[in-house]
Amino acid sequence: MAVVIVAVAGVAGALAYSALANEREFGRRIAEGDQAVAAERHFQAIEAYSGAVALKPDSMLAHLKRGAVYQNQNELESALRDLRDAVDLDPSALLAIELLGDVNASLNRADRAIERYEAYINLDERNARVHYKLGLSRYRAGRVAAAAAALQQALKLDPALGDAHYVLGLVLRDQNKLPAARRSLEEAARRLPASQTAPREALAEVYALEGEHTRAINELEALAALDATRGDRLVAVGLAQARAGREDAAVTTLSRAVERSPDAPQAYAALGHVWLTSAQRRGDRIALNKALEALQQAASRSDASGETFAELGHAWLLAGDMSAAERALRQAVTRLPVPPDAYLQLADVTVRDGRIQDARDALLRYATLVGDEKPLADVSTRIADLSLRLGEPALAVRWFDRAIDDSGPSTALQLRLADAATKSGDIARARHVLDEALAADPGNRQLMLMKQRLP
Repeated sequence: MAVVIVAVAGVAGALAYSALANEREFGRRIAEGDQAVAAERHFQAIEAYSGAVALKPDSMLAHLKRGAVYQNQNELESALRDLRDAVDLDPSALLAIELLGDVNASLNRADRAIERYEAYINLDERNARVHYKLGLSRYRAGRVAAAAAALQQALKLDPALGDAHYVLGLVLRDQNKLPAARRSLEEAARRLPASQTAPREALAEVYALEGEHTRAINELEALAALDATRGDRLVAVGLAQARAGREDAAVTTLSRAVERSPDAPQAYAALGHVWLTSAQRRGDRIALNKALEALQQAASRSDASGETFAELGHAWLLAGDMSAAERALRQAVTRLPVPPDAYLQLADVTVRDGRIQDARDALLRYATLVGDEKPLADVSTRIADLSLRLGEPALAVRWFDRAIDDSGPSTALQLRLADAATKSGDIARARHVLDEALAADPGNRQLMLMKQRLP
């Protein structure tokens, strides 16, 4: 019995000693990792924390610390695994929950980030920073109303939180609450460092939307003064001046932008846009020639946009050079994002040359790009007319229907629809269209004659 007792005591002592040694080694590894973090030796920190995790796999602290280092090093998938383990081990670990939300946000998993921030707030609703992060994630996920509620709560807890003022301003702008958006963005611009330019850019946009062009220009000029090396800042100022009707000032500003960034296509493109607008408004041939010169410079760059080629094509169209216009417009529709109006202008060029099929194809592509964003009555009517000329009356019927849906019934459109239906062999449809038209205009002679001619 004595031997057994001594043996058990020895084993227990050995186990206790081993556990104590293990605990001491764990503490040493954690301390070593903390020192490496403080010295910004991130690889050594991960090694030390990994040793701690190997010693105690069920340690929330070790997973949290290693996950935080992975996050700092932008190794987000590794950070996600560690922080998820930390939260699983201790669902009340607030810092682990917040960091897990941050990693999901960095991975553009807005819904997952929202879940984590909401879990944090369910445990502690007094943290303004987390309310702000929740609002930002909801905004990125398109939940605008819910984003506003979280951001307002963040500002209730900490009125000095400039980032929350900024994102709330964006939310209010998207809700078309422009006066409130302006106030939030003005507060953000006042509280955030001048190096954070996004609030001022958004504020200039809201001023422009409100018709406060002078204030918008002032903001953009301030941004340009903060970073005199960036030509795009001057481009923004010049375009704002043009929108305000200050064309001479816009030309001067954009000429400076060209001098500052001679290799940047956007400066030439903006200058060409202003000259082209002036040429159209005044019928000024000199302005048109200057527009062509600037737009050709912009289009010669490899990174020229489709919009630049579309405007160059429009300028050639105004100048009467159909071949050059078509070349530019063909270039415009090969570059993403494709400017839809390029297809409209391409249709104008090809129909003048008698290429009816090409013109209709261009209009069909325009209609596909625009979709339901705006009424298409005029374009639909053109497609239907060209389809009739191509001997495709059934397709014409469909597009005349679309034109009537967009603009409402009119005698002219109903006559053309009935004619297309007749040519497609759908006599019943033609009769129905004419009956509807006659109910609205019983004395119309054209409608009565067409109905009498029906088989």
